[in-house]
Amino acid sequence: MLKRKAVYGVLAAAATVLAASQIADACTRVLWNDNKLAVVVGRTMDWPESTDPILTVFPRGMSRDGGRAGAAVAVAQNPAKWTSKYGSLVTTIYGIGTADGFNERGLGAHMLYLTATDFGLRDASKPGVQAGLWAQYALDNAATVNEALAILDKIQVVMVSARGHDANVHLALEDASGDSAIIEYIGGKPVVHHGRQFTIMTNDPPYDQQLALLKTLDFSHPSSDMPLPGNVNPRDRFARADYYMALLPQPKNEREAVPECSPSPATSQCRSARRMRNSVFTTPNTAR
Repeated sequence: MLKRKAVYGVLAAAATVLAASQIADACTRVLWNDNKLAVVVGRTMDWPESTDPILTVFPRGMSRDGGRAGAAVAVAQNPAKWTSKYGSLVTTIYGIGTADGFNERGLGAHMLYLTATDFGLRDASKPGVQAGLWAQYALDNAATVNEALAILDKIQVVMVSARGHDANVHLALEDASGDSAIIEYIGGKPVVHHGRQFTIMTNDPPYDQQLALLKTLDFSHPSSDMPLPGNVNPRDRFARADYYMALLPQPKNEREAVPECSPSPATSQCRSARRMRNSVFTTPNTAR
């Protein structure tokens, strides 16, 4: 039975981990897995138009076709087909797939924009999953990050488009234990960053370059007097998120941990935060 609780309304803006963003592809995911009470994740969805987001509950036992993008066929040769093992609560977009969500076992998945994405040429020897269902495939079939990485290695993600936008996305995963992974397709090959230390994801450049840029900054002793990168580009947001995560106070209870890890850009179409172990999901503001 999927345990869930959706809470609508506005959470306090204090103690959030990100500054406001002003660009279209300014999505951010942050994972708080080193506090003493709860594994909590938050993300924003920033896009130049409405993605027609729908908060949706999918039960176990659903038959899936990874080649379908709504009514259209996106993968004609050897599309992946499966029956979901786990129920999930997700945000669907454009009617073709899942951008964000978690399943009944506490696995979370988040797709964010990445211009550098290159899924490569189609290899029909591998079952194909159109990119809009990449996250959903993991949520339907895996309980942990380790399981998700194993099953995702057996499929090929295939580019799909919606309203003139290619699904240039990368994928963040986390589970109830606090394990984390970032998956990007660069030069036609999957690049995986796996470990609890990979808690932040924004957009371009690719993740290995983001980590290299972060190493040029010293946030080992963060303070309120420390100068920060101040732009709204993904590089600066990545750095600021790392800084603010280091300053988060220890929560007094699990309920307090959720809003503290809730990103709050003023221009977001929507944002969400969730406590993974008990599957509490909050949507601090609705889509607009």
